[in-house]
Amino acid sequence: MESNPPAPRTILVAEDDAVTREGLASILQRAGYTVAGAAHGQEALDYLLAHSCPQLILLDMLMPVLDGWLFLRELRRLPGCAEIPVIVVTGMSVASPEWTQALGAVALVRKPVDVGHLLEIVQRHV
Repeated sequence: MESNPPAPRTILVAEDDAVTREGLASILQRAGYTVAGAAHGQEALDYLLAHSCPQLILLDMLMPVLDGWLFLRELRRLPGCAEIPVIVVTGMSVASPEWTQALGAVALVRKPVDVGHLLEIVQRHV
């Protein structure tokens, strides 16, 4: 597969809860980003195979079809997309910054999402 150049200021939101996914998309769009959404990890992988790589991925870990752990494993195998920064967005109480880094993600955002904190982290990694 050929390497796709990053799409400018595009963020992929992989989140199974439609309300949360749309809420995150709305926040990011108001901040000037282009947003693509995926309801589960397989849909996110399909997006990556069909489009230019986004500059950033927001990833829920607990999703049907393909969860966050399997998505991360598959993402690292995609030429041209393996280096996309991933921010884990989760309500899992066991999640920690160290756990997130061990997964290969760049940051952790806890649910419920603090909008200011989210935008600060996104800006740091886009």
